[in-house]
Amino acid sequence: MRPLEPAVPVVPPQPQAEETPTQRLDRLLHASTAPLFASLSPVALALAAADWAWHLGVSPGRQMELAALAANLTTQTLLAPAGDGSTPSGHVDDDPRFRDEAWAAWPFNLLRTGFRNAEAFWREAAWVGGMTEHHVEMTRFFAKQWLGVMGPANWLPTNPVVLHDAVESGGAHLLHGAMNLVRDVAGLPDPEVEAQAQRFRVGQDVAVTPGEVVMRNPLVELIRYTPQTDRVHPEPLLIVPSWIMKYYILDLSPSNSMVRYLVAQGHTVYMLSWRNPEAKDHDLTMDDYLRLGVLEALRAIGRLHPAARGRPATPVHAMGYCLGGTLLAIAAAAIARHGGIADGAGLPPLLSLTLLAAQTDFSEPGELGLFIDESQLGYLDEITRGQGYLSGHQMAGSFQFLHSRDLVWTRRMREYLMGEREQRSDLMAWNADTTRMPARMHHEYLTALYLHNALATSSYRVDGRPVSLADLRLPIFMVGTERDHISPWPSVYKLHHLCDAEISFALASGGHNAGIVAEPGHAGRSYRLSTRPAHGRWMSATQWAVQAQRHEGSWWPAWHNWLAERSSAPKRPPALPAGASLGPAPGNYVLQRYAD
Repeated sequence: MRPLEPAVPVVPPQPQAEETPTQRLDRLLHASTAPLFASLSPVALALAAADWAWHLGVSPGRQMELAALAANLTTQTLLAPAGDGSTPSGHVDDDPRFRDEAWAAWPFNLLRTGFRNAEAFWREAAWVGGMTEHHVEMTRFFAKQWLGVMGPANWLPTNPVVLHDAVESGGAHLLHGAMNLVRDVAGLPDPEVEAQAQRFRVGQDVAVTPGEVVMRNPLVELIRYTPQTDRVHPEPLLIVPSWIMKYYILDLSPSNSMVRYLVAQGHTVYMLSWRNPEAKDHDLTMDDYLRLGVLEALRAIGRLHPAARGRPATPVHAMGYCLGGTLLAIAAAAIARHGGIADGAGLPPLLSLTLLAAQTDFSEPGELGLFIDESQLGYLDEITRGQGYLSGHQMAGSFQFLHSRDLVWTRRMREYLMGEREQRSDLMAWNADTTRMPARMHHEYLTALYLHNALATSSYRVDGRPVSLADLRLPIFMVGTERDHISPWPSVYKLHHLCDAEISFALASGGHNAGIVAEPGHAGRSYRLSTRPAHGRWMSATQWAVQAQRHEGSWWPAWHNWLAERSSAPKRPPALPAGASLGPAPGNYVLQRYAD
């Protein structure tokens, strides 16, 4: 099974050319205005708005339809019955801002119903015949964002929960919230926030699983975790996290650390820790991340796990999370490619491949795809060219758009209207520990993967030659999560039609991060799991979801059992050779922080 080549080949990346004075003028202008538009291209936004407005302007029939819809929804709003809060009104309860029973009383029930009907109107009104699908989705998404700003839950006079809290506290909570707002706007220190920041220190409270750094190069450190059992499976496991996040999301607190769980089950675990790039690293490429990251780590593991007498080299299980999984899939395809890769000497064979919330086909990337088109990429290139990287704060802006209801408006309501500072968890502390991306690598991965979908069309190049996921023959375990806005699970599932390998697919409850960090014993977790044998019958994601068996609890034990079934019998763990340790985990690179 080999996908068709694209009609337009993907051109290999070239170093940045020297910019002319006029190009520099344009770049400086666009970069200086970027904060006003949250690093989004104003041209892309204007084109979407113009596409909608022009097509609507010449479509009187569509205007009549939308006018009738608006009148109908307005009537529903005005006739909305007040209730006692015991039953939800329609699908209102899917928004946590309106779950309190106070929203069922008049006049707040009208505000709530009117807000949800406005959302329903714009879901329909964003489409006008003739618009491009990309502009329809952009119009729908940004209309939802604007409604989120104006929502009645965000304002004191229109939020019954806030009004009740203000009365009960005698205005004290409202005053405390105003002080929180002043501190944040003025950049003043807040003792409460500073105290919380000290609760999850890297190497002391999180990322504390014992281990040693066994390899370091200009881009990564490789951590080998100390075995916690008397006997371990001989085949080690390499974990490749995304380069846009610190690795310790998979080694948070001891109670929810995936690494700690794996070593407790008898696995020898290695983890990549990416260095946080600086301006001088602006020309690092995707090939550099592949070569210095995945391939050098595999070579180092091969040296630490030499082949037993009479046996081939010790094979390695490999797991990648998010874009780390995409990079790992590229590496696996390159290794499997006929003839190998130019610098493939010394690489141990891969025994299995695990991809967590990792896309390989970007034809339907979800809401994140709204921010990726030629105009947006050109705008980002101009922002990153001067500073040499895309900062963590600039990346965070896009992710906040995707979760604005929870990450922005619900949080602001509680902090500024009710005086309640958000209580940090280890996952939230990790999320605030931002990283950077080199300018050239950032351009390459967005262009090749998101814009041209090169990996799925067998036109992604490694060492100047295209690689194909159809060459994968090793068993694959994949995990998608039900509420993933970054890597939607149907998009993750698409690997099924790109290769004929055996694929075990698990669909876990939760979102992109919480669905993965779902340790055994975590209440409310469940997953569905099904295996397609090699060369098995293909089915759509919808068909798969209907037939896959549902299980209560964490998917971690199922994955551990899958790894164990494909590993040799446990033996005494090999000792780390003398001089192999470069220092204790968590290493140096994870501690790098820069003011952006």
